[in-house]
Amino acid sequence: MTDLRTFVLLAGMTALFLVVGQALGGHNGMMLALFMAVALNFWAYWNSDKMVLRMHNAYEIGPQEAPEYFAIVEELARRARLPMPRVYIMDDSSPNAFATGRDPEHAAVAATTGLLRILNREELAGVMAHELAHVQNRDILISTITATFAGAITTLANMAQWASLFGMGRSNSEEEGGGGGSGLGGILMMLLAPIAAMLIQMAVSRSREYGADQRGAEICGNPLWLASALDKLDAGSRRLPMWSAQTNPASSHLFIVSPLSGSALAGLFSTHPPMEERIHRLQQMARPS
Repeated sequence: MTDLRTFVLLAGMTALFLVVGQALGGHNGMMLALFMAVALNFWAYWNSDKMVLRMHNAYEIGPQEAPEYFAIVEELARRARLPMPRVYIMDDSSPNAFATGRDPEHAAVAATTGLLRILNREELAGVMAHELAHVQNRDILISTITATFAGAITTLANMAQWASLFGMGRSNSEEEGGGGGSGLGGILMMLLAPIAAMLIQMAVSRSREYGADQRGAEICGNPLWLASALDKLDAGSRRLPMWSAQTNPASSHLFIVSPLSGSALAGLFSTHPPMEERIHRLQQMARPS
């Protein structure tokens, strides 16, 4: 099922690339977009996790650099019967974390220095269990590829803006009987492509977060550990938005809580379920049946 979802995602992103390419440069633009999509599909499968880690300046650590953090991940991986993932830290005061990789054998988890500073051992275990649940549920490949493609779509949208401003592609459309429609197409793509990327992120991540919360609570052994951590992370990330996520918003759906600054538009296109509902579900899990 995961392979099917990944194939559908890649096919959908490729189709969107072709539409943007057609709007930018007619037939030639569509062929260029097709070439870019095929190359990006291949590259994203093997390298998207490395790109996301670099995007957020994450560096790998061992048991010497952060012994408690490393030991918690090691113990949780053993409980979940998963291979030990690579462990990373991001130097950022905003508390947050994510998992990435193409499969459990090539997974990585990353946490910010802000998260490691404000959470106690039990809460940190809850967060890392949530991230390992994403690994176990095989969410990480499709989520990481989505981050890569969403960034690429935003880049194409910026290209569309420049094409519209300078009239690029007009001769193509006139020769093909388009009457200069590529300028309008470029403007539409400039407006719609980022929205399409956000909608794809929403489809990928919302239901998966609930599933990772539930499985993460099972891995760490106490739903209230994760519930308490989410409450702290939500407050902390609202107060201190993550600077690298502001620069690379296409990866925001990877994080356990939204790393972006709040606004009406951000709320409309939120890639995360309501925090109150997530915490409520975890509290319900902790109640005796």
